[in-house]
Amino acid sequence: MPPERRNRTRPDRRAGARPDRKTRMRPDDRAAGPGGPLQKAAPSFQRKSPARPRAAAAVVAAEEERRLRQRNRQTLEEDKPAVERCLEELVFGDVEDDEDALLRRLRGPRVQVQEDSGDSEVENEAKDNFPPQKKPVWLDEEDEDEEMVDMMNNRFRKDMMKNASENKLSKDELQKRLKEEFQHAMGGVPAWAETNKRKTSSDDESEEEEDDLLQRTGNFISTSTSLPKGILKMKHCQHANAERPTTARISSVQFHPRAQVVMVAGLDNAVSLFQVDGKTNPKIQSIYLEKFPIFKACFSANGEEVLATSTHSKVLYVYDMLAGKLIPVHQVRGLKEKIVRSFEVSPDGSFLLINGVAGYFHLLSMKTKELLGSMKINGRIAASTFSSDSKKVYASSGDGDVYVWDVNSRKCLNRFVDEGSLYGLSIATSRNGQYVACGSNCGVVNIYNQDSCLQEANPKPIKAIMNLVTGVTSLTFNPTTEILAIASEKMKEAVRLVHLPSCTVFSNFPVVKKKNISLVYTMDFSPRSGYFALGNEKGKALMYRSS
Repeated sequence: MPPERRNRTRPDRRAGARPDRKTRMRPDDRAAGPGGPLQKAAPSFQRKSPARPRAAAAVVAAEEERRLRQRNRQTLEEDKPAVERCLEELVFGDVEDDEDALLRRLRGPRVQVQEDSGDSEVENEAKDNFPPQKKPVWLDEEDEDEEMVDMMNNRFRKDMMKNASENKLSKDELQKRLKEEFQHAMGGVPAWAETNKRKTSSDDESEEEEDDLLQRTGNFISTSTSLPKGILKMKHCQHANAERPTTARISSVQFHPRAQVVMVAGLDNAVSLFQVDGKTNPKIQSIYLEKFPIFKACFSANGEEVLATSTHSKVLYVYDMLAGKLIPVHQVRGLKEKIVRSFEVSPDGSFLLINGVAGYFHLLSMKTKELLGSMKINGRIAASTFSSDSKKVYASSGDGDVYVWDVNSRKCLNRFVDEGSLYGLSIATSRNGQYVACGSNCGVVNIYNQDSCLQEANPKPIKAIMNLVTGVTSLTFNPTTEILAIASEKMKEAVRLVHLPSCTVFSNFPVVKKKNISLVYTMDFSPRSGYFALGNEKGKALMYRSS
């Protein structure tokens, strides 16, 4: 060490100037004023506002509570297995230091919203706790590019092309085109597909009706919506099978139960489907059955299948419209009929009824086409039909009697005599379950109340229609039970439309001067669009529409 530094650092030791512990200056002595006695400076907590001690106490209490909470958590953590602790860390993260951080993270960031005086505290708290919308992690640029769909190489899409330039369409354009095709086939937008309709409460509906009543003037007494009797407003439309003309007799005409489609089948071995528009009725599809002249063809209750029988075969053809497959049913176990011709489908789509020989008729499952049971009446079966609820079967015999059978128990519930009938030819029930119509060989159609047919042995008909002079071979009610169509295949122009419930015949149908109906073999009403179709011997499916 240099001499200067050694002389500088040791003089006090040699002079005995080591300060006494009692005489050392403390930090508090610096506050003494000049020339006055030494005074202690006020402690730092005494120089602050009086509210500071309370805040310090709150901090100490919070710190003590945190330590107690951490000690309790550590005690609980010791009892947990290692797997459970690991799982909690993966789900909730490491929250050993602060549980409030976990609550804040689960609650999410609060959005500053301007307070509304009308909202309650619960609503405001719910708004604060609402989690924010998450943004996508990444975006695929290829998703934004429109993918083009080839229209030429698919036979179903090819029919939807309006011109040759539409060989490719985007997915959005194809979706619009499919919607247009569906609405065109259904005759408009179905009620179940209308998304803009919302159900309102009865109070709101009544208020709207009252407002509408007070806002306009006029005659509020409207006429009845039921069909008036006397003259039927009906116009002739293009033939249903105009795009596939034939000269063979039309044996079956039926409208699809759900779509705007009509089926035409005949002795030319073909079943054809046409789209109904009343103008051109474009053809949808034709199914040709080789050496199979069709005696009857019918849609299933749900419209997904077409069943067809022949005039001289025991084979039952089933065409699956969704899969596009034709399934022949060659033999039904337990069914010993040599020829299967006349049959009926139950309204609920559960059963298939086949009329046999020697008074037998057989009940089959519509789903599996298996025999469920057989029933027998006296004499020969002329015609049969289901009730509107599919729980009963009405069978007309060649003796003029009508038998009522229960479907579930296969027991005869009643047997009644068709008044004035010597030989039954046809029978039909209304869709509202009110009427039963029986046609006989003498041209008389008796209309009964369905309740009387179940209870009486000799019920009195509501009305006997005597406008035909030859045997009544076809009977059918329209869906609203306002019209009963009757026809005979024994005489030309022998078709009439009967008004219900007055049981009077419309005087303007058919038009006698035109004489274009000829012999009628089959008839049907469309479920909702007001069309009426009938098939004649000349291979034409005539179609009319009520206006």
